[in-house]
Amino acid sequence: MADTPLTELELLRWAESLAGIAQTGLAFTESLYEQERFEEILHVAAEIKAHSGRGFDVDAQVSEWMKGVGDRTAGYVTPKTAIGAVVGNDDGEILLVQRSDSGIWLYPTGWADVGYSPAEVAVKEVKEETGMDCEPVRLLTVIDGLRAGFTRIPLYSLVFFCHATGGELKPHPLETLDVGFFGRDNLPEPLAGQGEWVEQAFAAIEGAEHPTRFDQPRPAEEWPEFPSPDVT
Repeated sequence: MADTPLTELELLRWAESLAGIAQTGLAFTESLYEQERFEEILHVAAEIKAHSGRGFDVDAQVSEWMKGVGDRTAGYVTPKTAIGAVVGNDDGEILLVQRSDSGIWLYPTGWADVGYSPAEVAVKEVKEETGMDCEPVRLLTVIDGLRAGFTRIPLYSLVFFCHATGGELKPHPLETLDVGFFGRDNLPEPLAGQGEWVEQAFAAIEGAEHPTRFDQPRPAEEWPEFPSPDVT
């Protein structure tokens, strides 16, 4: 790996891994000396992130990371969780929304909310974004957004396959520009992720029973070589 150029994705992943360790260390340590060292690590991580080529500001990034430092267990840094819902109807069509922030078409998705189970969040997001009611059937995917390359922050994406049970199509006034059911042969453009998820989505809608998709473990030598802080 040392002989090949680092990719933007690798730099982002390394920066966020290093920053997570430093943030967790800041949450647990009571030593002023260690606090200074962890803050220095955050600056190193921000420098790495700035070299990813996406125009990150080092000081602004460090400030953002510092705002996320909690106390003890509350400060243990973990990925955020996003919940998505692939919703099919009796006509074999998929429910898609056109996101207001990008104009891209994708299945309904949103951040996990405290007080709701993942499946409940899926149902709630579908209702809020499209006006449709649905019933979760099974879990389709659990993937690392950073590894997949569709996010710049640590994020786990859980996507449920759901069946539409009622409701009326109604776009959310702030989050969506348009909503609709679409068949495999008349999907709108542009699709998020160049449509890499489409085959799995329609396979589920058409009744195929595939196992839940998840990131296979990388070889151990490819894991980040940062030691975890001792928080016990």
